[in-house]
Amino acid sequence: MAEETKTRTPVRERLLAAADELFYAEGVNTVGIDQVIKKAGVAKASLYNTFGSKEELVRAYLRGRHTRTRERMARELEARYRTPRERLSGVFEVQGQIFAEPDFRGCAFMCASAESDTSEAVEKATEEYRLWMHSLFLDLAYAAGVPAPETLARQLVVIYDGAGVSAWLDRDPGVSTSAADIAKTLVDAAFAPTPTPDAGKQGTARRARAAEPEPAKPSV
Repeated sequence: MAEETKTRTPVRERLLAAADELFYAEGVNTVGIDQVIKKAGVAKASLYNTFGSKEELVRAYLRGRHTRTRERMARELEARYRTPRERLSGVFEVQGQIFAEPDFRGCAFMCASAESDTSEAVEKATEEYRLWMHSLFLDLAYAAGVPAPETLARQLVVIYDGAGVSAWLDRDPGVSTSAADIAKTLVDAAFAPTPTPDAGKQGTARRARAAEPEPAKPSV
């Protein structure tokens, strides 16, 4: 029955499923075309007729990863959190779902970029993913009314990246909780009013007056 189902699955889907599993687990440079073909159970001609080259298969693999992450993030943020402000830190809780998956091996784009620094397909797919990542936080920051949205968005992207590396290297999905806590602190700080220079001077003057000794009362 499983073999019959596999046969009925469109060739493109079978190739992408095989590429996704193998490229993510072993690396885009390590895995050869023959491995993907064998895993997918298709003829070599089917791969070239469908994608034209391994380079295009890699591009499709990364774009598939991007699409699933983007759709999952949009779906979960909408379902779990009411406001843009809550979603700014909620991103990291959704990220934690990815960390908890049994086959998690870190960021697919980071791994592919580290392997293939001269690959145009990897470079373009990674650029698209990174643009989405920055836009995700920036759009939420603007929607939440953060006074300095660009600054907060950059800070949260750094935390997102760091959490992914830490979860992978330390084999600790729970790092997403720490990342969410840090994000909440940054979001709260982004909304905190900034003291003006005049307010600081006034406070200093008040403290100085309070420290002055009271004048001696005249003797009767």
